Amino acid sequence: MTITATRIDGRLVHGQVANLWTTKLLIDRILVVDDAVAQSQIEKSGLRMATPTGVRLSVLTVDTAADHVLAGRYDKQRVFVVAKKPATLLQLVQKGVPIKEINVGNMSQSDDTKHISKSINVAPADVTAFEQLKQLGVRLVAQMVPADDAQDFEKLLRKE
Repeated sequence: MTITATRIDGRLVHGQVANLWTTKLLIDRILVVDDAVAQSQIEKSGLRMATPTGVRLSVLTVDTAADHVLAGRYDKQRVFVVAKKPATLLQLVQKGVPIKEINVGNMSQSDDTKHISKSINVAPADVTAFEQLKQLGVRLVAQMVPADDAQDFEKLLRKE
């Protein structure tokens, strides 16, 4: 299996992802999946600067990421998939990418979101995507940093 971990984090690559998770999981490659970011040289440059030395970074569209994973391009690496939204990861799963568990990290507040935990805010579209991921057999957990206990994200979502 090429995918070591998968996380939703609106900040993509930042301190928690770059330093805590990547180190804890012994990651070789961070795979950022986001159609808009993949087209932005400025955003990709910022992500490269945040990526730890010795860790590779790929910033790809959903289609390209799915193609690369399914073609075995990263089979000899420990890959950490990071996306901003659950809909992105739902698309990957629907394309056949084997994601068994998603760690729901920071999801920022906006006008259409509801606050469900200290750092997680969900919009109605997010709730729908999470429900579809669950139906596809993906386990959902919430864990900000490796030192925290993983919480059942579905229970947090039901409280919303």
